[in-house]
Amino acid sequence: MCYNIFIMYPELSVNPQSESKFKKRVPLWLAVFLVIIALTAGVFWGEGIADKKNSDNLSAKTYGTVVSKDGPLPEYLTKDVNFNLFWEVWQKIQNLYIDRPVGETKMLYGAMSGLVGSLGDPYSIFLEPVTTKKFSDDLKGKFEGIGAEIGLRDKLITIVSPLPESPAERAGLKAGDKIVEINGESTEKMTLDDAVNKIRGDKGTIVKLKIFREKDNNFHEYDITRDEIKIVSVRLEIKDNNIAYLQVTNFNDDTDVRFKKAVEEIILKNPKGIILDMRNNPGGYLERAVDVASYWLTSDQSVVLEEFASGERQTYFSKGVGQLKNYPTVVLVNGGSASASEIVAGALQDAGLAKLVGEKTFGKGSVQTLENLSDGSSVKLTIARWLTPLGRQIDVVGIEPDEKIELTEEDFNQGKDPQLDKALEMLSR
Repeated sequence: MCYNIFIMYPELSVNPQSESKFKKRVPLWLAVFLVIIALTAGVFWGEGIADKKNSDNLSAKTYGTVVSKDGPLPEYLTKDVNFNLFWEVWQKIQNLYIDRPVGETKMLYGAMSGLVGSLGDPYSIFLEPVTTKKFSDDLKGKFEGIGAEIGLRDKLITIVSPLPESPAERAGLKAGDKIVEINGESTEKMTLDDAVNKIRGDKGTIVKLKIFREKDNNFHEYDITRDEIKIVSVRLEIKDNNIAYLQVTNFNDDTDVRFKKAVEEIILKNPKGIILDMRNNPGGYLERAVDVASYWLTSDQSVVLEEFASGERQTYFSKGVGQLKNYPTVVLVNGGSASASEIVAGALQDAGLAKLVGEKTFGKGSVQTLENLSDGSSVKLTIARWLTPLGRQIDVVGIEPDEKIELTEEDFNQGKDPQLDKALEMLSR
């Protein structure tokens, strides 16, 4: 579900001297609640990403002339490749490497990981068969781990959002925390995939995390016991003054059925207004985002635009009749709202059907497709970027709320929620 600023990796050493250097080099905008699934088990990949379950509906036009943002690539990068070089290296490893022979499957998977890694995109990764299965299980909403999404910001392994009632949330991890060590190992040269695999684990086992929190400019250490994480993506509550509070924590396999049931209850209650809480929602499937937005938008209204490398755009329209369009709606967002949740928030904001309250969203607006391979492995590739219906960029930029209300660490510790209070106030007028 995911991470997309590509600059040099800051110093992440954790001795006393380098800790002060790290504090100086962390960008100020990476605050406690500025964060992003691909999802992880107890840790999601990304970034909360809006994934496609397959790429069967992709147009061949997706793949055009090889260009960069600055124009055509240099000739040496586009000319015919001599693949004999690959086999030369392969044979030299098997003939000369001190610890030979090396398993051929290990070498093949390593080569494919390097191939995808050469793209320089942390959302595009090669997944071995075991990791592919774990990824698929995560999207079904059940896994073992700590219950947090991690992503990359300026190539820093960052907590996007801890899941509600998860071991990560109970331990005190917060959106925006930067992970500098996992079980005593520095994350300085660690890939997102490596971090995911090191943090996730069996129920009852412990993972040790050292994080840097910019809000208090300090390092913190946590011993977190992994547990089974069950995600129920939709929760409905009727607040005082007959205001419906609808919380969506992910856009996973169960979201469409659960959201439909919640909408049926809302219509029966005929509330004064609706609060759609997508704070710390890392995203999920594009289809689920379109499903949810369709309860406010009619079939002639767009939900999101998909822009490919060629500049071609595909529009995804609402699939519904807007059952909820006449209910005043406030959407709660923060720095942990990413990908699919940003799609829904942007669509309702552009259509003038909801006011956004909270903090700027994460800015995960790239599209990944998961391509399954013949041996059970897979490759996840970024193929496009999202724009709101009015053409606003989501990726990196994020979506600004109409009413900016910060939820401070002090508020959190005292059990206060000024963002929710503001939404209730707006709908009670």
